[in-house]
Amino acid sequence: MAFVSQEMKKKLTPAIKAVLKKYNMKASIAVKHHSTLVVNIKSGDLDIVTATNEARLESFERQDLYRNPHDVKYLAQRLDDYVQVNEYYIEETYKNYPEISAFLLELKEAMEGPDYFNHDDSMTDYFFRSHYTDINVGNWEKPYVCTSETKDLTPKIEEIRKIADQLIKEAA
Repeated sequence: MAFVSQEMKKKLTPAIKAVLKKYNMKASIAVKHHSTLVVNIKSGDLDIVTATNEARLESFERQDLYRNPHDVKYLAQRLDDYVQVNEYYIEETYKNYPEISAFLLELKEAMEGPDYFNHDDSMTDYFFRSHYTDINVGNWEKPYVCTSETKDLTPKIEEIRKIADQLIKEAA
């Protein structure tokens, strides 16, 4: 059963802070439900939110999902100022941003620590690991603040939201 104590958090904190400092990022570290180590990234030089939204838009356009109103609405709702990083797809999501990918992979490794293990077997519904990890970039209440130059995706996001609204009206 996954478990994270305050002592484990204190033991992992120096490595996590070293990664954050290396990439000039500000974050807080917490334990959630005694099973998950959480890093909430508040600000920094890496434009993680824009990179995530670009990856979502690229995937969306590649799949040509403009025909399904529910898929468009789902994407429109996911284009936000914060991100809950999918730790299983870091390399794939941020393939166009090697520095962001390197940061998130190093952060994940630091959060897991030297004593981490994962013996999960989803085929038999057996989940056994030392602890879970969550990486959040901003949150719904207080968005992530990028301290470097950012790319403005607002026009593209607004276009997707308008398409979603139009498709929903046509489907009704």
